[in-house]
Amino acid sequence: VYGIGFVLDPDEANRLLGKSERNREVLFPYLTGEDLNSSPDQMPSRWVVNFRDWSYERACEYPECLEIIRQRVKPERDGNARKARRERWWQYGDYAVGMESAIKGLTSVIVKSEVGNMLSFAILPTNMVFSHMVLVFAQDRPEFLATLQSSIHELWARHFGSSMRTDLRYTRSDCVETFPFPGFETSTRLRSIGVDYEKHRKHLMLGRHEGLTKTYNRFHDSNEASDDIRKLRQLHVEMDHAVATVYGWMDLNLGHGFHETKQGTRYTISESARREVLARLLKLNYERYAEEEAEEPNDKKKSKGTQSKTAVT
Repeated sequence: VYGIGFVLDPDEANRLLGKSERNREVLFPYLTGEDLNSSPDQMPSRWVVNFRDWSYERACEYPECLEIIRQRVKPERDGNARKARRERWWQYGDYAVGMESAIKGLTSVIVKSEVGNMLSFAILPTNMVFSHMVLVFAQDRPEFLATLQSSIHELWARHFGSSMRTDLRYTRSDCVETFPFPGFETSTRLRSIGVDYEKHRKHLMLGRHEGLTKTYNRFHDSNEASDDIRKLRQLHVEMDHAVATVYGWMDLNLGHGFHETKQGTRYTISESARREVLARLLKLNYERYAEEEAEEPNDKKKSKGTQSKTAVT
């Protein structure tokens, strides 16, 4: 966004909507990582003015909203070192046109806060503006959510992701592009468990009035024995087994329970299972990298160099 002046509290947004229903075309709920991790319903706590990549003339068609940006954003932008931000002060500093194009036609997407001490994903509607600290997957399939939320993917993300103090910094390049996803498209079991897991977790958070962070703190607390948390653990075990089955790893004993990890005591798969899963994922990663290299014409190899994004070191 690059300008806190774009952000509005709910009362101010409602006042603008009351002035003109047309303002709804440029006023949107604004989802931040804090909302995603802390709010029980995972809904935005604030709104934001969004003129997209529109011309000044088009933005002028919404005078009440434009005047707010003129007063609160333009003075700061006038001194910005980047010419585009100075001259197009009514627009965001960087507009994610690629993401907007990717999610067009979808009513919901999978989202995750880029930074957090828990690896948690959610399916949310697209009728909002996502903060730059919220990662968006142009995907709404429950089986995809189940794969990302599984202990198998978390193991990969924590191994290759970076950290900020005690939190994991989950990025596309480190945690997603290199991850050898299974062929889950035809797995009805994985889809079913993804639906059940997401539904129960939502019900649990709303019932307790707690967000994702507090929910997973309970999930990993060995002293927490309430029925709703125990059911979430049970569903997580089923989800992990469904993901392992899609990989074809029916021989693998995951050994779920409370185990010591670098993050402390966690309800997850055993240490021996973690070592084996990581070894198998690395093997898959290198196999797919080799396949891509073999299929790619030599001239393209020379133009991009020898390192592929799908190969990890």
